[in-house]
Amino acid sequence: METMVCPMGGGATRLYSTLSGGGRSLPPPPPHLARQHHPEREPQPSFCKKLLKECEEALRGRPPRFHRHFIHCHDGHWGPSSLIRVMQWNILAQALGEGADCFVRCPLEALSWPERKYLILEEILTYRPHILCLQEVDHYYDTFQPILRNLGYGGNFFPKPWSPCLDVEGNNGPDGCALFFDQSRFEFLESVSLRLSAMLMPTNQIAVVTKLRCRATAKCVFVAVTHLKARSGWERLRSAQGSDLLCHLQNLIHRRLPGTTPPDPDPDPDPSLIVCGDFNAMPSEEVYQRFASSPLRLDSAYKKLSKDGSTEPRYTTWKIRPSGECCSTLDYIWYTQDSLHVHTVLDMPTEEQIGPDRLPSLNYPSDHLSLVCDFGFKEKLCTPD
Repeated sequence: METMVCPMGGGATRLYSTLSGGGRSLPPPPPHLARQHHPEREPQPSFCKKLLKECEEALRGRPPRFHRHFIHCHDGHWGPSSLIRVMQWNILAQALGEGADCFVRCPLEALSWPERKYLILEEILTYRPHILCLQEVDHYYDTFQPILRNLGYGGNFFPKPWSPCLDVEGNNGPDGCALFFDQSRFEFLESVSLRLSAMLMPTNQIAVVTKLRCRATAKCVFVAVTHLKARSGWERLRSAQGSDLLCHLQNLIHRRLPGTTPPDPDPDPDPSLIVCGDFNAMPSEEVYQRFASSPLRLDSAYKKLSKDGSTEPRYTTWKIRPSGECCSTLDYIWYTQDSLHVHTVLDMPTEEQIGPDRLPSLNYPSDHLSLVCDFGFKEKLCTPD
C-alpha cells in the first residue's frame, strides 16, 4: 500500500485551500469529467468566502487537528474510471453531546455548538466527499442542509421516531440520518426512508436509501445510511435490524419494494451498492457477519487498511464516560465487491494524536472518527459468445 499525504494546517488555511481548489485532498478530475460543468450546482464564491471567514473566526485559538493520510490500495485489476469519494461519520448529536452522553474528560467549551459546528464543517470541507453519510444529525434544517446546498449538495434526512435528543432541555429537535450527494457528479433518481423492524416489530432505528446515477459513467449506485441500536445487550436486536435492512436493499435493487417508482426505461442492469453506518457492533457480532455473508456480496472498505486485507481497524470511536473507557470499531463502509473497487482509504489517527482525554475534544468534534474512501466502478470484461 502507498501512503498519500493529505496536508493539514490551521483551520482557516486548510479550509481556504479546499474551497479555492488549491488543496490536495481531492485529485483533479479526469479530462472527460472536467468538461461536464454544472454551474448552477457549484458553490458560490461569495458564500465560500463568508463561510471561510466564519470558520476562521470561530476556530481561532483551537489546537491543531489530526494529520491523516490516504492509503492507496492495490486490490486487483480494473479499467479506468472516475473516482467517487464517500464519507461516513457519526457527527454526535449536539443535544446528546451536551446532555446524555456524559464525556467526563471532554472540556465543556469543546461541546459548544457555535464552535463545534465549524469543526464538523471543516472536516467535511477538507475531504469534500461526493457522497456524505451522517448519523446523529440534529441540526439538519438550520445548519447542514442550507450550508451544503450552497456547496452544491442535494440531501435527504430522516429523524428517529423517538429521538433521545428530545429528552434534553433546549434541544434542536430529533436526531436522524442524513445523506448528501454532490449534484455535479450524480443525478438524483429516488430516495426511500426506512424505519427498521425486528421480529416484525418497528424499532427506533432508521435508514435512508438513495439511488443515484453517475453523470460521468451513467452507472447507477444505491447508497444507504443507517444507525443501529446502541449499547451492550442489544446484539440480537441489531442483528434483526441488519437483516431487515438487507432485505429492503435486495427488494429495492430488484424493484420489489412497495411505493417505489417504476423501473427506468434504460436501467443499469447491475447497480452498485454502498452502505454506510454506525452499526454499534464490533466485527465479532452477528449483524456484521450477516452483512459480510449477504447475497449482495458486500465487503468492508476499511479492511483494506490491514496488512492482510481482512481485519477492521482497532477503533473507529474512542471515548471516556462515567462507566469507563470505550475503544471499539462500530462504523463501516460496505460496498458491492463485484462492481466497485477501493482505490484509497483515509487512515486512522494514532492513540497519541487522539490524546489521553480521547474524543470529542477541542480539536475533534465527535466521539466517532470519520471514514473516507475513494471508489471506482469496475469495468466489465467482455467475453466471447
